[in-house]
Formats: sequence, structure tokens, C-alpha cells
Amino acid sequence: MKPVLLGLAAVLLFPAALLAQKPRITSQDQLPRFSYPYTGKVTDVLTDDAVYGKLAEAVRADLEKLLQEHEIADRSTLQDVQGTLLALDLHAGRHDAALERIQIIRGLDEKPAAKLTGGLLSESIILARRSGEFRDEAAFRVAFQRTYAAKLATLPWEVVGDVIKQTKGNAEIMTEALVVGNLSSQFQPGIDRTGAISGDVARVLLAQRTNLAHYLPLKAERVAALAAYIASHQKTKPDIWAARAVDLAGVSGLTPVVVGIWDSGVDVAVFPGQQWRNAAEEANGRDDDGNGYVDDLHGIAYDLKARPVPDLLLPLTEEQRANYPGMRNLTKGLLDVQASIESPEASELKKVMSGLKPEAVKPFIENLNFFGNYTHGTHVAGIAAAGNPAVRLLGARITFDHRMIPDVPTREQAERDAAAMRAVVSYFQQQKVRVVNMSWGGTPRSIEAAFEANGAGGTPEARRKTAREYFELSRVALTEALRAAPEILFVVAAGNSNSDAKFDETIPSGIDLPNVLTVGAVDQAGEETSFTSFGKNVDVHANGFEVESALPGGGRLKYSGTSMAAPNVANLAAKLLALRPQLTVAEVTDLIQRAVDRSADGRIQLLNPRRSVELLRSANSR
Repeated sequence: MKPVLLGLAAVLLFPAALLAQKPRITSQDQLPRFSYPYTGKVTDVLTDDAVYGKLAEAVRADLEKLLQEHEIADRSTLQDVQGTLLALDLHAGRHDAALERIQIIRGLDEKPAAKLTGGLLSESIILARRSGEFRDEAAFRVAFQRTYAAKLATLPWEVVGDVIKQTKGNAEIMTEALVVGNLSSQFQPGIDRTGAISGDVARVLLAQRTNLAHYLPLKAERVAALAAYIASHQKTKPDIWAARAVDLAGVSGLTPVVVGIWDSGVDVAVFPGQQWRNAAEEANGRDDDGNGYVDDLHGIAYDLKARPVPDLLLPLTEEQRANYPGMRNLTKGLLDVQASIESPEASELKKVMSGLKPEAVKPFIENLNFFGNYTHGTHVAGIAAAGNPAVRLLGARITFDHRMIPDVPTREQAERDAAAMRAVVSYFQQQKVRVVNMSWGGTPRSIEAAFEANGAGGTPEARRKTAREYFELSRVALTEALRAAPEILFVVAAGNSNSDAKFDETIPSGIDLPNVLTVGAVDQAGEETSFTSFGKNVDVHANGFEVESALPGGGRLKYSGTSMAAPNVANLAAKLLALRPQLTVAEVTDLIQRAVDRSADGRIQLLNPRRSVELLRSANSR
């Protein structure tokens, strides 16, 4: 965004009050919070025109005022606001305004694929409506499919291919029952307690009204057009990572390197020979070495309440253990659907989701969330350990909540969380950890959302203030702990919100320290993924798209996310240290960053492990 300079004539023509500079919003905390009275069923907005109309009018007025009276520095926030107004315009039949907003949204996006595909569905609906008079909706659907297919045909596959596959997959599994069940599970309890909704929730509800009224009825035609486009472009993107990879298997003279996996828990049994082992501890239910942790043979663990527990991997109930194979198959099916891969697991997932009733949505989503959390840490550890016989994995379990309605945030819990962060970093220091991977994150807005989900915390503004207070406890504790451990390189995931981590105030990716490397995600061809967060804090980019790694108990799956990109960087750091343990954190980061391939616009810094190792060996030979 460039400043607009007014000429002298303009200054003379306009009163000074109209020329006053708009307040500039540079972080999510500065955004105004909105609240709207809402009673009854959350899903009434999907079916009752009066309920929808009243809410839509109020939200539109607030968002238009927000744009008029503030200068918002964050592109993603502007896109979100314009996206809500686009949904309102489309539903109201304000097609000219909707088309203008689509161009605004595309202009705000810096990711090539998103710039080409943003608003494509809404645009195709509008153009199809304008293409003629239709005797019935069936005739319109034919026109829509033709228009949508023509729009898709103009897109360069090498740029948009992955996004189109994901779009098709998401469209295939979307049902009205899924929408209704999801909204009811997330928001009804809070509405019942407070009789109000926040601006964030209001925007979700309005967007889903547009989804059910305009997008979902065209599901069959949309999927058919997307499938035809994909079928006509059966070209596989080049994989740049194999040529950049470094494998230390068979290399002599390596020094063991302790790598901390601060995550949801690690099944160290699937990494024989690569486990860190506490020689002073035995598996006997006692704290043998007197360090405050019982049975910390391969690391430490904290439960959901941030209390130390001995289980490095979250213990499964009998029911969860019995469900594990089925959830693994459903997760594989979901990943296959999103990658447009036809498989038995994908077919089963589509079958299950098409038959879901609204009341079954909550347990289904929570089970998927639980499986994802349970497997996350082991998957991350496998990426960090790949090709490095000298790595010694030390787990540090942080327990993530898989429930749609989390516990009500409290100051007591926030203080325990902060204390646990300090304790974990101290443990890393005591065990001479050299590299730590942190593929997780938190924001003040997530605390606000937890308050609202429970109908707690008062008004949106009161929730904002309390969330800020609790968040600061963790932010300060984590920042101070990382700063006090300059001998450790902390590699952190940028986040998957397609937004600026600094604007969102995400931790740890928003923490800027010399011993913190923040990692964004690219795909197999080195192109920025649709989900990766971005911004000045992102130091390097690595493969975070369909990365295969280990699961607890054995087996492998391909996951996507900056959670997968970060351990690729931790992997390289550990290999550099295995080759030359005398390296300092500054020297390791220098070897990583000097070797990257920078994009022409400077947005992307592609990891190049082979070049980093060549730089190290070149320095050693001098």
C-alpha cells in the first residue's frame, strides 16, 4: 500500500476534519470487537429471512464503517472483511458490487494461485445468471457448469493445480448436515448462555447462509467441472526436494545431536537407535534422578492442565485404541480426497460424511481432531529424524484440546501454562538439546473464541482484555525462556491461517529472536502453499505439502502444514551439527539462510539442505 498525497487544491477544498488521518490498525488487538443480540437456534439464520436480514444489515453497517474509518495494514484482514461483504452482496443480488469486491480481494492477495482463483465460484454464478433467462433452476445449473468450466480452463495448471484439487475435495464432502451440525456444536452453547454473538461468529453464520443458498445447490455441477479440469491436466508437479536432500546414513564420524520435539507426544518406539535416553532414570514409577519428572526416559510430558505426567505419548482408552485403525483410514481418506486421489479410504470417507446427521457431526469431528493431535508429534519427529543416524529425539509433550467446546480459560490455567513453558525450556537446557522443533501456536483470538464458545468472559471487549492478559503470561514466559537459552536453535512453524503471523500476534512464530527460525510452507515444486502464514517474521520456507512420515505404532501418512515444513528445517540444523558439533546457533542459521533460493519478489526463501552442507564442508576445508 502506497501513501496518497493530496495536492494543494484538495487541501483548500476539503475541511480539515475530512483530511484527518485514519487510525492505522497494525495488529489484531486493535481491531474493534462487535456484538449482536441473538436468541433461538443458531441455524435460524440459515433458514429464516427475517433473522438473516436483521443480522446482515447490522454486520454490513459495521464492516463498511470499519473500512471507512480505519486504515487496516493487514491484507488478510481486509480480504476477510471484503469476503463477508461479497457473501452479503451475492445473497442480496447486488451483482455489480459483488464483482467489484472479487477484484478487490484478488488484488489484495500476493499468492499467485489465490490471486487467480479467489472469488471464482461467486463470479461464475453471477456471470451464469446474466447469461440468459432460465426456465428453471436445472437450466441455470447447466449454464453455471458451462461458465465455471470455461473460467477454470483459462487457469494455468502449474500455478493452481494443488488449490483446485483441494477445492474439489472440500466440495465433495460438504453437506448441509455437516454445516448445520458444525455450527450448532460450536456456537449454540454460547448463544444459549449469553443471547449474543460476536462479530467473528456473525460473519461465519452469514457466510454459511450464502454457502447453503448459492454454493451447495451447485455441488454436483461444481465437482464435475473441477474433475474435468483436473482430468485434462494429469501432469505431476516437479519435485525439487529429492535433488536437495542430504542423507547421512553411512557417513562416519558423526556426533550425536539431541533434538527436542515439543509437540503432542512422540512414540519413540518407532525410531529405534534415534531415541534420546536419560541414563539416570528407570521405568519404575519414581523420579530416580530427582529432576521433578517421573520416568522421563525419553523426555517429559504435560497434560491438558499443564501438569507433569509420565506418559510421553497420550495414553489411549480402550475405545480409542479400538477406533485407532478406523480413524487412521478415515484420515487417509480425507487427505486423499483433498489431493483428488481415488482410493478405498477416500470412497469410505465420502460415504461416511454423506450419511452424517447433524447430531453426529460433533463426535465425528472431535474424533478426527483427536487422531490428528495424537499422531502429530510422531509425524513431526519422523521428519526431523529422516536421514540422520546421529539424531537423538527427546520428546516434550504439550497436550492439545481436541474438543469443539474447550474449557473456559482461567488465570490459574494461564499461569500454569506459562510456568510449564519455562520448565520445558529449562529441561532442554539441562539435557544439552541443540535444536527444538515447535510445530504449534496460539493467539489472543483463540482465547477469546474459547470464552465465547462457553458463553463466558462478558462482552466481546471484556473478552478481548482478559484474553490479552492471559495471553501475555504465555507470550512473556515463552519469549523470556527462549531468550535465556541462546545455545538452542528453536525452529517454529509459521502457522496455517494464510495470514501475517506478526499481525495475528501468534506465538511462537511471532517471536523474533536470534535463536528462533520461523518456517513457512511450500509444496513439492517450491511454490507457496495456500494455507501457509507469512510476513516479515518468516525466515525460510520448506516442504510442507503432503509430506510422508511415521505414525504412532508404525505406518506412515502424508500430512500437510507448516507443522511439516518446520521439522524439515530442524532436520537440516541437526545434520549440520552432527557433521560439526562446534557450530554455534548463529553459524547454523547462517549456513541455512545463506544457502536458500530467494524468489524474485523476495517472498520465498527456499531451503537448500545440500547447498548448506556444501557451504559447511567448504568452510571446513579452508
